[in-house]
Amino acid sequence: MRINWRNAVALGHDLVAAGVAWALAFLLRYNFELEPDHAEALASNLLWIVPMQAALLLWSGMYRGLWRYASLIDLRRIVAAALGGALVIALVVWLFQRPSVPRSTVVLYPILLTMIMGGTRLAYRAWKEGHLSRLTNEGRRVIVIGAGAAAANLLKNLGRSPEWNFVGLLDDAPAKRGREIQGVKVVGRLDDLPRIADDKDVQLAVIAMPGASHAARRRAVALCQEAGIAAMTVPSYEDLVSGKVTVSQLRRIELDDLLGRDPVTLDSDGLNAWLQGRVVLVTGAGGSIGSELCRQILKFAPQRLVALEANELALYTLEQELGERADATELAYVIGDVKNARRIDEVLALHRPSAIFHAAAYKHVPLMENENAWEAVQNNTLGTWRVADAAVRHRVEKMVMVSTDKAVNPTNVMGASKRLAELVCQALSTDRTRFVMVRFGNVLGSTGSVIPKFRRQIAAGGPVTVTHPEIRRYFMSIPEAAQLVLQAGLMGKGGEILVLDMGEPVKIADLARDLIRLSGLTESDVKIVFTGLRPGEKLYEELLADDETTLPTPHPKLRVMKADAVPGMAWVAETVRWLETPHTVAAGDARAGLAARIPEYRPAELESADATSRSERIAAAAQFDRANAHGG
Repeated sequence: MRINWRNAVALGHDLVAAGVAWALAFLLRYNFELEPDHAEALASNLLWIVPMQAALLLWSGMYRGLWRYASLIDLRRIVAAALGGALVIALVVWLFQRPSVPRSTVVLYPILLTMIMGGTRLAYRAWKEGHLSRLTNEGRRVIVIGAGAAAANLLKNLGRSPEWNFVGLLDDAPAKRGREIQGVKVVGRLDDLPRIADDKDVQLAVIAMPGASHAARRRAVALCQEAGIAAMTVPSYEDLVSGKVTVSQLRRIELDDLLGRDPVTLDSDGLNAWLQGRVVLVTGAGGSIGSELCRQILKFAPQRLVALEANELALYTLEQELGERADATELAYVIGDVKNARRIDEVLALHRPSAIFHAAAYKHVPLMENENAWEAVQNNTLGTWRVADAAVRHRVEKMVMVSTDKAVNPTNVMGASKRLAELVCQALSTDRTRFVMVRFGNVLGSTGSVIPKFRRQIAAGGPVTVTHPEIRRYFMSIPEAAQLVLQAGLMGKGGEILVLDMGEPVKIADLARDLIRLSGLTESDVKIVFTGLRPGEKLYEELLADDETTLPTPHPKLRVMKADAVPGMAWVAETVRWLETPHTVAAGDARAGLAARIPEYRPAELESADATSRSERIAAAAQFDRANAHGG
């Protein structure tokens, strides 16, 4: 083994330790009163014991590790070398009949040597890791909520730092009360937090319950707010298991921690069979859902993942991220607009995907309602048609279209354009190319969503603007949405609209209040202002996720809409002719054209109180459409 200067110092220390252990063994045997012949025996034997012990220490591999990370493996090596030395000493004493060496010293020597060598290594590690500084009780005073494995790992990893002074743990399990983890005592139940925080002058609480329900985490956050102390949390259970982060990487509490739901159970075997070794195309790959779909798809090792995106910066950002985790999957980054039929045809001809996940869309409701109404129809419906038509011509096995809850009884152009896209895909679905549509509500933290806007407003000092006190929306996390889209794509047989279980709707005003509190502020610091509903906005979103309109599937978080009449190809051809109108269509005419094709669409100008019947409104919309088709 090669000896560097650190190993040389360690070896020198251990040789001194061997000499000290041998001398102490003699001193203890004779009660620290050595006769001249005993002292001579001690010194003469030391001349060959130290070199012998050095050889055994080198042979045992003692100097392969670092003192700072001394462990049980090093202790075993110390014990083995010490016992080996004792055996050699005993053998030499027996063979050469050295009566001046008492038998008790042969027994004491390995014990003392192990204590000296192990003790100094333990002290050095404690010093380097800051455990000795904990004795001074310096650092931020922290209480840990939860006394399980996550808390134990947290204390082990952060307890060495002088910046943290852990004053106790809280857990509701009676069996843990009064016990200690890494020297920190379980001092009470969660409900005791306000009292204990005051008694122990706590400055920070760390929620170490990664596997707990979101209701339990919400309760812990509420108790921290009641106690008037800041709160942080360990990473989620999924992130810890995946190895992306460690338990010591604390972060602030996010809305996902309070509003999230139970983890999604995926049919991993089925998804592996479907995606592994295949070519998969994702449109809108730079968006919130599209980029997460790319991340999730990579887990199933496709042969090639083709990321199609119109926004150069979004695609570049995705390339920088995915390039580090692609492993054996080939990645292709393609700039392209889904409305560009030639480009879509080129991409499918070149890459020959067997599955397409269509996530490209305009989704901001007020922005798409008036001046940009026709662009929404073009991107969301014509773009879907371009991709779907190319998928049929290039014999793609399955295309999964990401839809929205706003397509249910739509009152805005965005929702109506997505509903029309659903109908187009349903009409095109065959056994050769199957189309599956997936509906879900709002996604926490997605681009353009309300959460980033609220954060910016809070950072600016307010006010936080909410359109209406009673407005409610469904929310799920981006990873959950993407996972369920994959699951729906696997389960879909063709032509279905699958609806994700979004749980219970959440008041947007309550979201605003939660974010204000999580920012360490109160409503007296940051006001909430109600601005009124925007064009095309509903108070309540509908998902059609009830027993009357949907049917259960084998997956508990997915339901399938009951089948309606599917439009024929003549209807598709006529719709495509309208979508390919060579000039920009006015917003009112665009809404009228949508209403002519979507009976459940209710644009504001067609909802006058004196309208006599729905059929008359549709007839009026058809008249608008015919006029527009002739350039009127």
